[in-house]
Amino acid sequence: MDNKNVIAPIQVSDGYWKGVLRRLMRDPVTMGALIVILLLVLMAIFAPYLAPADPFKSSMLRRLRPIGTPGFPLGADELGRDMLSRLIFGARLSLFMGVTPVLMAFVIGSGLGIFAGYVGGALNTAIMRTIDVFYAFPSVLLAVALSGALGAGIFNALVSLTIVFIPPITRVAESVTTQVRNRDYVEAARASGASGLTIVRVHVLGNVLSPIFVYATSLVSVSMILASGLSFLGLGVRPPEPEWGLMLNTLRTAIYVNPLVAALPGVMIFITSISFNMFSDGLRSAMDVRA
Repeated sequence: MDNKNVIAPIQVSDGYWKGVLRRLMRDPVTMGALIVILLLVLMAIFAPYLAPADPFKSSMLRRLRPIGTPGFPLGADELGRDMLSRLIFGARLSLFMGVTPVLMAFVIGSGLGIFAGYVGGALNTAIMRTIDVFYAFPSVLLAVALSGALGAGIFNALVSLTIVFIPPITRVAESVTTQVRNRDYVEAARASGASGLTIVRVHVLGNVLSPIFVYATSLVSVSMILASGLSFLGLGVRPPEPEWGLMLNTLRTAIYVNPLVAALPGVMIFITSISFNMFSDGLRSAMDVRA
């Protein structure tokens, strides 16, 4: 979760956003990644209408059917459940577990970072040194430790992942806010007698939220991998709910019997993660006025 490539804050305008949109539209890789993400979201929303079978209905007579079996286009899992249906329904929990912690961390981390960056002084030092305590731990280790302490379950996994992502977002928010705080237009507003709240609302938020958001989008892929890892270890989603990380766990014993079916949840995790990564990179390039 490196924040070295975060774009510098600039004073935004309508013309700036039109330029960002124009650069995005001209980037086929970014647009392709966005299309994949939108398709996955639509698949999750309309899962009951797209799934050809009940994702919970099992039959030991159909267990580990290979890909291409009539009635089972992507085969069946270790309990005879339709893999295509479970992958479609699995997009719901997988995307939810990937996006929700980053969104919550974005709100909390942005608030902490903007406050610390604008106020400065002893409060900045106190907030950032506290954040550094959590930031010092590797994200995987911290997520596993927190989930293990809180216990298995979707809610506890969401809390753990949110705590993992608050420190890096806070550091980015504090960094860009510190830069904006010293800009000429902020100094002019302060000299004109504008209150601190007005300066933050009018001059700071509009110029720092964009780079923070861009950085946050790069964390979605990390969040999905961590969430899948927690489910794989039994610390996240519980059976029989369809979730790609949990499906990898339950299918690990079938890797030598039917490796193609066992690898399908991993393929979905890879496609989703790489799509979010490419979209984040393209968005960062489009928002960088030097590009």
